[in-house]
Parts: sequence; structure tokens; C-alpha cells
Amino acid sequence: MSISIKPLADRVIIAPAAAEEKTKSGIIIPDTAKEKPQRGDVVAVGEGKVSEQGTLMQPQVKVGDQVLYGKYAGTEISVDGNDYLIMRESDILAVL
Repeated sequence: MSISIKPLADRVIIAPAAAEEKTKSGIIIPDTAKEKPQRGDVVAVGEGKVSEQGTLMQPQVKVGDQVLYGKYAGTEISVDGNDYLIMRESDILAVL
């Protein structure tokens, strides 16, 4: 997947996973009751953060990683008709 924008510093762009359509028991969830996904795939990564000593700290995530993030983390953006989240690397909770 190619994206036309490049995040700066320690920011990453994530393609959120689709919201669950039905529960494990088979009940269909209406659009008004769907929860925001907290999982997604990293599609772009910035160069990294500059430390107080002036050295560049490389990001811990890479393109293609599947990650977990906070429920209200990041800013929603739309690029070429696709929805993404842009957030700081520190907002990512775990790599799956």
C-alpha cells in the first residue's frame, strides 16, 4: 500500500482495521453502536525523534506492522479517499 504523504519526526500513519460487523455470537451490530477500532496497520513512518543530545532516535515500528493504540489516539485524515490516523509513535501501545 502506497501513501502520498510522509509523516514528520516521530509520527506514524495507520490504516485502522474495519469495525466489527457482528458479535462472536452472531448478533449484527448497528452502525450507531460500533466501537472505534483500536488496531491497525502502519502504512508510513517518520524519520524519528531527535533526542536532547541531538542524536536521531530511530522509530521502533516499521511499515507493515500491526499495532494497538489508544481509543482516542491520533488525528483522523483522509488521503485519496482512504481514511487514516496520524499519531506520535508514543501513542502506540503495542506491536502485534
